[in-house]
Amino acid sequence: MATLKKSARKKTASASKNEDLQAQAEQMSKRLGESAQQVWLAGVGAFGRAQAEGTKLFETLVKEGLSLEHVTRKAAGGKAQAMRDAVETTVGQARERASDTWDRLEKVFEERVHRALRRLEVPSREDLSTLIDRVDALNAELRKLGGVPAAKTARTVRPRKAANAKKPAPAAKKTPAKRASRKKAAP
Repeated sequence: MATLKKSARKKTASASKNEDLQAQAEQMSKRLGESAQQVWLAGVGAFGRAQAEGTKLFETLVKEGLSLEHVTRKAAGGKAQAMRDAVETTVGQARERASDTWDRLEKVFEERVHRALRRLEVPSREDLSTLIDRVDALNAELRKLGGVPAAKTARTVRPRKAANAKKPAPAAKKTPAKRASRKKAAP
């Protein structure tokens, strides 16, 4: 009997525990339902408010965006012009430097070529011009004395003959009389 009493007590104790647990679960379920209901109602309220104030808010945001864009364009436009001016100035300076460098390089090249030609004893343009003037003066004197015809002068340019070209036949020997007249005419 004592065992029966113990098992009956256990059954009643476990039944009361089950009832307590079930009651707690029901309370928790009720609280969760109420919380879910409150969240749902808050969402519906926010949606209604957003619909009512949404167009006003949208228009306000558009106006603020336009004013910010205007300010930004002003700032960017001024800076872009300043950058453009700075770039143009830098490019102009680079062009001047390149031009100066090119001029110096050209001058050095001309001087070296001139020195090389001098070493090779190639006459310069001035030397040739002086020689031509002297030949012209001599031809003028010869014309005065009645020697060389006026058609042939030192300024006429003769084309160079090719290396393979045939040489003309030698001219007839000059007579002693012509040689004597030329010797007298030459100073």
